Amino acid sequence: MKKFLSRLQAALEKLHSKLKGITKELKVIYLAYKRPDVPWYAKLVAALVVGYALSPIDLIPDFIPVLGYLDDLVLIPFGIALAIKLIPKPILAECRIQADEAFKDGKPKNWAAGAFIIVLWILVAGYFFYKVWDIFSR
Repeated sequence: MKKFLSRLQAALEKLHSKLKGITKELKVIYLAYKRPDVPWYAKLVAALVVGYALSPIDLIPDFIPVLGYLDDLVLIPFGIALAIKLIPKPILAECRIQADEAFKDGKPKNWAAGAFIIVLWILVAGYFFYKVWDIFSR
């Protein structure tokens, strides 16, 4: 039992360090997005990734079993990796240096991305209710 608990603790510490790395990379991508010398396509990917990660609302709600957390476990790391590949290396290096200082007070909230996802959910729900109404009104 003691061996199992020590392995579990080691796995949790490893996961915690990876999550810290993802958080730092999000900060780096956010700083790179704000720079004028980053290509437009890298800015687009960076805005989408950071907006989704900082959004108070998920595209797939977390209360949906498996799928709710799958989007966080797959979409965000994939988006971060793509954004890092698109941003020039010297800019990434500068932004990594700036990231520690710039986010001492915590992460900014992206309410525009949250509003977009809310509107998206309202449209999906409206379409669903429209189809249900159409089926039952015949």
